[in-house]
Amino acid sequence: MAKKQKKTQPAAAPAPSGPQRVVVDPITRIEGHLRIEVEVANGKVTNAWSSATLFRGIEMMLKGRDPRDAYHFTQRACGVCTYVHGLASVRAVDNAIGVTIPDNARLIRNLLMGAQFLHDHIVHFYHLHALDWVDIVSALKADPKKTADIANAKTPSAPATGASNFKAVQDRLKKFVDSGQLGIFTNGYWGHPAYKLPPEVNLLAATHYLEALRLQARTARLHAVFGAKNPHIQSLVVGGVTCATDLTPDRIAEFKFLWKETMDFVNNVYIPDLKAVAGFYKDWGKIGGTTNFLAYGEFPQSSKEPDSLVLPRGAIFKRNFTQVQPVDVGQIEEHVKHSWYVGDQALHPSKGETNPKYAPLNVNDRYSWIKAPRYKGEPMEVGPLARVLVAYGKGHGAVKKEVDALLKELQVPPEALFSTLGRTAARALETKVIGEAMGDWLNQLVENVKKGDTKIYQDYQMPAECMGSGLNDVPRGALGHWVHIKDQKIGNYQMVVPSTWNLGPRCAQNKLGPVEEALMGTPVADPKRPIEILRTVHSFDPCIACAVHLIDPQTNEVYKFKVV
Repeated sequence: MAKKQKKTQPAAAPAPSGPQRVVVDPITRIEGHLRIEVEVANGKVTNAWSSATLFRGIEMMLKGRDPRDAYHFTQRACGVCTYVHGLASVRAVDNAIGVTIPDNARLIRNLLMGAQFLHDHIVHFYHLHALDWVDIVSALKADPKKTADIANAKTPSAPATGASNFKAVQDRLKKFVDSGQLGIFTNGYWGHPAYKLPPEVNLLAATHYLEALRLQARTARLHAVFGAKNPHIQSLVVGGVTCATDLTPDRIAEFKFLWKETMDFVNNVYIPDLKAVAGFYKDWGKIGGTTNFLAYGEFPQSSKEPDSLVLPRGAIFKRNFTQVQPVDVGQIEEHVKHSWYVGDQALHPSKGETNPKYAPLNVNDRYSWIKAPRYKGEPMEVGPLARVLVAYGKGHGAVKKEVDALLKELQVPPEALFSTLGRTAARALETKVIGEAMGDWLNQLVENVKKGDTKIYQDYQMPAECMGSGLNDVPRGALGHWVHIKDQKIGNYQMVVPSTWNLGPRCAQNKLGPVEEALMGTPVADPKRPIEILRTVHSFDPCIACAVHLIDPQTNEVYKFKVV
């Protein structure tokens, strides 16, 4: 009689030995080309490297050109945040030649910058960042009536909050799914265990995603009123602005109508949506934080800067926002030890060099086209969270009011601000604060015009040689342009942009850049679907185009898929 054999189970795959390497290249839903490499051990990130893989080189194009033309070139550094480089450029030349612009020019420049904030932050939350938190396919399971109840409870003044509207959106989504094509929502991480929103909130967010697509086109028109067009406005000029024919009641009323429409969305849709989503992700108030923060400040109320800035200038070290320090821009250096440039000397931007020297990407040596800016030797996070922390620490009334109200509603401590969640929340809150301030600037402009003050330009003489800097704080963070004028031509020009601060590599002392630091400790449930990595990287709104390649270090298998 044959001996009965035991049924055996297939052997389990061997567990990875040591840390796992995961490469996300390129990161999508950003501007430009960004590669993130991380080590994952025991389900968490233990090391990270941020690599910009696109060389720009605009500074090299500017040498020998008329300084007054620089803003036309620098705006083309990006097709998203175009105005901000133009403003930094004319500010740098204004500063170099010592011209003080008229009050109306200052107001118009502030209004154009405010319009940039409104547009950028709404687009970021809904179209670049929301899908990291919102499961679109889950919305098909929602009860439209319950979604309407949630919408009416949180946003009673929002447009289209009826159940029929949510049902119509749900039907559109279902047609996409049934056809096998989700259109703009194709190739997301639908069903990932890191998604926590109930179907009804997912349907609410999906509906507002589509509404925001319509609104952002309207908000972009704000730039066209006083700037002639968007992108790449035409009305900036050294000494002021050129939109004299637009200082009429009709044109100002047009700007005010578009501004009010946008602010209605901010107050009745954007802020409530932030609160609705954040309530389900409060654990992300402990993930994705950094240590040091820098804000140049923005929106001058007079020629006295930085004293008159609406959003104040300041630096915070070791998360101590109760002790905001003044900023000495002379303490800024750009390191290139781990970047694809000649040499390894750290230089102040006014003496900076742009001498590219590419080598094979090696995270132990040189691995990015981005330099590594440091302030007093430290990496500094810049952007909405830095601005809000500096303003909060300095007792800014409107900012403190909004922050305290959100912390109370979410029932989280101020320490939760040092996180991916805090960074995302800060962006929404400052949108509201800046938008409300724009109403005051509009009123001031109207009063000036009524009094017959229509001056928008100050004449000047261009010196043979001078140096200057243009500092502003833009949607993505602290932006600085430095210009050296020699023989009335550009002798040297350097730009240190927000994503250089945030997404730069290690410095000469091997200190991690802010994004690299923020990724440390991030949970990664599934290396093939690294949504957690994207959440933190996207929270910085990188501006550095749609497939993601993940390499499994155990099998060398390459996973390719798209993210929208």
